[in-house]
Order: sequence, then C-alpha cells, then structure tokens
Amino acid sequence: MKHVTVSITQDPATKDLPLPAYETNQAAGMDLRAAVTEALTVAPGERAMVPTGIRIALPAGTEAQIRPRSGLAIKHGISMINSPGTIDADYRGEINVLLINHGQAAFTINRGDRIAQMVIAPVYQADWKVVDTLDATARGEGGFGHTGA
Repeated sequence: MKHVTVSITQDPATKDLPLPAYETNQAAGMDLRAAVTEALTVAPGERAMVPTGIRIALPAGTEAQIRPRSGLAIKHGISMINSPGTIDADYRGEINVLLINHGQAAFTINRGDRIAQMVIAPVYQADWKVVDTLDATARGEGGFGHTGA
C-alpha cells in the first residue's frame, strides 16, 4: 500500500472529534465524521450540507474523493448529492459532505457520526491531441447497456 503525507487542520470547536481514519489495514477510504453542533434531521427527499471541521492540503497530483458510506445507503437510503465529490489539491476550505435522504423515514445525524468516506487518489491532467479519427475497438460506439444485462 502506498502512502502520501497530507497536512490537516481541525477547527478548534471540533477537537473532540477524531481525525479521519482507516478502519481496517487495507481500507481504501477513511471515515469522515459529522461536526454538527446539534443533531441534524434530514427528511425524506431533503438534502443537507454537513460540516466535518477539517481542512486539508493535498500534494499536487492528488485529489480526495468523498464517497457515500454503503451502510448508510442500504440501511437508511442516505447518499451524497455529488458522488463522488472531489477535493482538489489547491482547495483549503472546510470539507463539507452533501448528503441526501433517499429513504422513507427522517434520518438524524449526530455529532461524531461517520457520514462519508474519503479516498486519496492520484490524478492526471489531460493535454488534448486533436486527431481526425480515433483508433478502432471491438466495442466501437456501443453505448449504455451495449454489452447486455
């Protein structure tokens, strides 16, 4: 497993919350926790921007992907509006998680709840090369569902 050093700050009012952490040795994502000051209830169909109280400085050539937690999705219908969310290497603001309740019941988020996962990943920037045609593949222009169910 490769490692990269990422600088992190934590808002003074959230020092009681653990920093994002990997829950197992080979986990790809580390859990982000809700830094709400009081319980936040999200009704079915509603969205909420949930603070985490952290800011990070990623190395150039990396991003942080913010992803939904599978347990919240299957048990409560909680997901993210923009999934995955991207934190660019030059962003220095607080990380917030944009949750949506696709479930049938209201869902309450309490301080310290694990609400999303953050994956640190390498990125590339493209340099366009304009060509007259693209190389042929077996799939060609086959679109969604092209390979069957």
